[in-house]
Amino acid sequence: MHDEMCTERLAHEYAVRSRDLDLIQLIDLDPKNRAALEGQPIDLEKPGLAQHYCVECAKYYETDFALQSHWRSKVHKRRCKELKQPAYTIEEAERAGGLGREGKRTTSIFRPLIASDDAMS
Repeated sequence: MHDEMCTERLAHEYAVRSRDLDLIQLIDLDPKNRAALEGQPIDLEKPGLAQHYCVECAKYYETDFALQSHWRSKVHKRRCKELKQPAYTIEEAERAGGLGREGKRTTSIFRPLIASDDAMS
């Protein structure tokens, strides 16, 4: 009984997961890829035969009316606002984890002062 509930909960969590924002920014919003996603060929496996696709949210819709109403929704507007912010880079993640170069001292070689012959005489 308990195992069945856990697997149902985990299956639901994975099914709801949407495409990450950084992937949408880097790949889907590129003009060439966006045109290809919006003009997909008919696919019988996808909702709405893959003809009604929201690029920003990475979701398919059954009808054009459903897609139009989605564009007016708060969910879509929030997603567009999140996509306007720049994506995190690897360097930013390393700096946040304390691995970046910011704030660290540069390594310098210790050189003792050597008295020159002129100074000694």
